[in-house]
Amino acid sequence: MCGPASWNHLIVLDRLPEPVPHMQFALGDLATLGGTSAGKALHLTALGVDTTLHALIGSDDEGRRVDAALAAAGVRVEKLASERTERHVNLMTAAGERISLYLATPSAPSAEQVTVVEDAIARAAVAIVDLSEIGAAIIERRGGMQPGAPPIWTDLHDYDGSAAFHDPFVRAAEVVFMNDDGTDDPWALMSGCLDRGPRLAVCTLGERGAIALDASGRRWSVDAEQVAVVDANGAGDAFFAGFLAASLRGQGVDECLAAAARQAAVALSSEHLHPAVAAA
Repeated sequence: MCGPASWNHLIVLDRLPEPVPHMQFALGDLATLGGTSAGKALHLTALGVDTTLHALIGSDDEGRRVDAALAAAGVRVEKLASERTERHVNLMTAAGERISLYLATPSAPSAEQVTVVEDAIARAAVAIVDLSEIGAAIIERRGGMQPGAPPIWTDLHDYDGSAAFHDPFVRAAEVVFMNDDGTDDPWALMSGCLDRGPRLAVCTLGERGAIALDASGRRWSVDAEQVAVVDANGAGDAFFAGFLAASLRGQGVDECLAAAARQAAVALSSEHLHPAVAAA
């Protein structure tokens, strides 16, 4: 797996700020591990899936905190040296709305670092390539789906069907995940993705559950688990991990969706990406 691991400051508000000068009181705040790839690695590791996270992490204080949180959760990390560690401020609401402010991004991956990740992907049963600069470099070198190569699973997040950065990821992937934040018609969005090569598309719908569509047109759906939501940050990554873990066990799409919904509830019940992070 390759992609972001970050150190985030989460600020909980009763509503997202309006674009006018004003004062607003926070309901709470927390500094914790972030990053979509870190979230997936946490949940896959907890589910017993042999997982290695390749991430650009600096030797700064934030990088040491990222290292400690991942180590506390037992995640195996191949750290790629970066001039700085990715940092965000996330403005959150109880409903799961979010504005992410990027305070720092990793330095550009070197050709040697891309090769290291490429070699690891070649030995994997499944390669998770998340949206990131290093992910884009891997996809560019790979040049789409390749017969006999490990399948790529990717998470498109709030994809709207037209963003140019996402398109190579769609074309290279066997399975794509997304949420419905960028569309009013998730079935059409998934169908458009499948037209470019993937065999399966999965879309999360927040409290309404999730849906899936395969290249033959078959549809599935699952309800969200009933849970007291502590924090919605990372629920999509937990859902992805639950689905993949069940798929690796040979389960069908129905069972994978049910397992994914259960795993999302684990993230929703914790103020961290996964409860294991609290040990750090």
